[in-house]
Amino acid sequence: FLLFLFLISFLFSSIFKVKNGMSIELTCIVDVSKSASFQMQHTFLFYKDDSLLHNTTSEQNRTRYKISPARFADSGIYKCIVEANRKTKSSNDLEVRVEGLCQPKLTALKGEVTEGEVVTLRCEIPEEKPPFIFLFIKISSNQQSQEKRKQELKANFASVEFPVEERDRILRFQCIAQVNSVVGSETSEPSSMTIVTVVEPFSHPKLTSKSPWNITEGDRIDIVCTTILARPYEIEILIQKDRRILNSTQGQNSVTYSATATVEHNGNYTCKVELGRVSKTTSMNIVVAELFAKPILTPSLTDLDENKSLSLWCHINGSPKANFSIVKRPPENGILLKTSSNFTIQAQVNDTGSYVCRAEIKGIIKESNPVQITVYGESIRRFFPDLRETLLLRCQSMFGTPPINYTLFRGNRLIDTITVYNNTYAEFRDRQTKLNSLREYRCEASNRHSYANKSSYKMNITVIAPVRNISFGSLPHGEVEDGGDINFLCVVSEGSLPINFTIFKQNEQTPLFYESIMETRVLWQKKSLTKQDAGKYFCEASNRAMVTERSNLLTVKVILASWQKGFIALFVLVVIAIAAFGFWWCWRKKEKGNNEYLLFSGC
Repeated sequence: FLLFLFLISFLFSSIFKVKNGMSIELTCIVDVSKSASFQMQHTFLFYKDDSLLHNTTSEQNRTRYKISPARFADSGIYKCIVEANRKTKSSNDLEVRVEGLCQPKLTALKGEVTEGEVVTLRCEIPEEKPPFIFLFIKISSNQQSQEKRKQELKANFASVEFPVEERDRILRFQCIAQVNSVVGSETSEPSSMTIVTVVEPFSHPKLTSKSPWNITEGDRIDIVCTTILARPYEIEILIQKDRRILNSTQGQNSVTYSATATVEHNGNYTCKVELGRVSKTTSMNIVVAELFAKPILTPSLTDLDENKSLSLWCHINGSPKANFSIVKRPPENGILLKTSSNFTIQAQVNDTGSYVCRAEIKGIIKESNPVQITVYGESIRRFFPDLRETLLLRCQSMFGTPPINYTLFRGNRLIDTITVYNNTYAEFRDRQTKLNSLREYRCEASNRHSYANKSSYKMNITVIAPVRNISFGSLPHGEVEDGGDINFLCVVSEGSLPINFTIFKQNEQTPLFYESIMETRVLWQKKSLTKQDAGKYFCEASNRAMVTERSNLLTVKVILASWQKGFIALFVLVVIAIAAFGFWWCWRKKEKGNNEYLLFSGC
């Protein structure tokens, strides 16, 4: 490209474009009028964007300035100024645009890295001038890409770090440079691909169980987690369930968790191996079948007077053989009362407390829901009247010579006064009782020897309605398919809460179900019925009124299931078909025998 001062520069366009990497040659020519024998020194000055770029002095009337290779930073406004014999002349402006950027160079600090480390990259675009925006691209083994941008205002290079993720194996990197200036913006071609290989410090963990395929409570559970180490790293390996660490170790390539199986061991187990920022996990599900159901503790009464008989018996649905024990609380672990499924005592006040029963089979121990028993002393007697009758109270003096005067008060109100001559007690009736009402009664006793000093006794009485009108039903009603479920519903129309519901099968002493609830009805489901479950059932209901109501008998029949009926029908059809075919075959043989004058016996 030639720049002709005064003459040639006007012959071309004022804008010249050139591709990045090519050469630019600027020529400045001066035409001076002078005598032929006169030699003149010319000073040539090349400017770019009004900044002196190059100067030279020559007797020649022209000079050249070469830019090779041309870069984007060489874009700008160029002009030439000539000084000769104290005279100065300037050329026209020439705008030069260099299109494109040279390809950047990308290097990685390390060609091989370990999971958890970082890859440090440097992208450089030589012979260009900042500012730059560098775009770094990471291409993983699964062809997913990740980008990072970095702006550099004073240098022609930039560095970034990419973390190495789990499952990264072969990583490919590229970078692109962008530049923005007053003359425009340009984007380079992508750099050459830089490849970094990733080494696993340890393999993905393997979680195995040495337990039997079908685990039942009481079986041994052995869960083992192993990994393979590329080098002797100080890894941490652990087994956990529901975020709770069961066992862990450091510096080893395996860990084991062992336990005796219970239903609490059902769930998802996870093995995790960690080293710095690298973490790998694997999971497996363990299913433990229940060896036996939770035991049920059934009391004869939950509220009783001192010296009354109290019986407790423990059983398990399905009646498996177990080692039973009955325990009283507190303390927390309980006091062992008897190693048996039943326990009977003459109740005392200090027998009040919470009772549980424990059942053990194959080393598995399960505990029933607690049952609260309350024993009332003679001096704190309770009255449980029928609401449709009056409240009957007895006031008795243990010592004293008749006649004795008894006076009953409800609160501060006088109810009645009775004088007895032959007995040591008096009976009063109060007709103003209400359901679940708590009232304070006071009785005073005196005779002629203590008239001035009457003896007085107070007691609190809770009026409790006994259970009434018990009904017992089931769904489905009457007939249940073999293997099906049945729902028993026991309901009382009235009675003070809580109510104790018990379901029995006729001629069996041990109840099938017992629960004390704050409702007047209870629903219980018996699952997977068999022929042995057919029979008559009934339910009983009671409360603190010590009145037990028994329901009607409910007959349950266990019939063949639909698939069983279908199987029998299919079997009968097959037998009929075989018999018909046999009859037809014999008839055909007999016909054939007659034609040949032969007689076959047995058809």
